[in-house]
Amino acid sequence: IAAEPRVCRHLHLPVQCGSNRILARMNRRYTVEQYLELIDYARQKIPGITFSSDIIVGFPGETEEDFAQTLELVQKVGYAQLFTFIYSRRSGTRAAEMEDITPRREKTERMARLLALQDKIACSIAAAHVGQACEVLVEGFGRQEKALCGRLDNNLVAEFAAGEEWIGRYAR
Repeated sequence: IAAEPRVCRHLHLPVQCGSNRILARMNRRYTVEQYLELIDYARQKIPGITFSSDIIVGFPGETEEDFAQTLELVQKVGYAQLFTFIYSRRSGTRAAEMEDITPRREKTERMARLLALQDKIACSIAAAHVGQACEVLVEGFGRQEKALCGRLDNNLVAEFAAGEEWIGRYAR
């Protein structure tokens, strides 16, 4: 990625949670420390890289301490985007056999806390680009009337005023 200018400076690295104890229960073969080493390596090799990830809240056996470790990981990495899920039992999986004593209300409250943190981080990342001229690949119409949207080379989305003739091209 670092050597190829045509490749987006963004990685989606699913982590699932920030607790080594829960990662082991999920049968993941990595630790939080190994994951963070990979993040650090990518940042050294690819300046300005952004990350996205998947987080599961409320996996069977998750304690408040486990969840706090997930929040700490999210803060450390500073994801541009998260894909978040509240654990749901799936028959035929090892997790379906595990006791799940955390009430849905508590899982929902944890999810709200995670999303609030992620919103702050994403806003901070976006705010760092305000006022800068950035090259974007124009993808289509934006959410606002007479606006287009496109992606920066780190996968962040920008919305701006321009004519539809820019769709499919690069703009600054």
